[in-house]
Amino acid sequence: MFRSRASAGAANSAARDLSGAPRHAAYAAAQAAAVAHVAAHELGAAAYAIKAARAAAPKEECERAGRLECQWQHDQLPDAIRELVLDDQRLRNNICWFVFDC
Repeated sequence: MFRSRASAGAANSAARDLSGAPRHAAYAAAQAAAVAHVAAHELGAAAYAIKAARAAAPKEECERAGRLECQWQHDQLPDAIRELVLDDQRLRNNICWFVFDC
């Protein structure tokens, strides 16, 4: 658990000096590492990855890029947990910048 906490801290530290897609990607990595010791972070990595996809796309394509990333994530969900994850996203979409509206 110490390693996951340290990794999350390192990724968060790296994100501070970045902007745009790289910053969101670093925060996604931090959230993915943090979930090992704080279960409530499980949507953070997915949300930041969607934000990174939006930020990396040209302005006129940012919403579409976010929807494509969101849909790709949904397509990766194992059947055994799909409804659980989608329900959690619906319940907490408002605290995740509404990125799960795809």
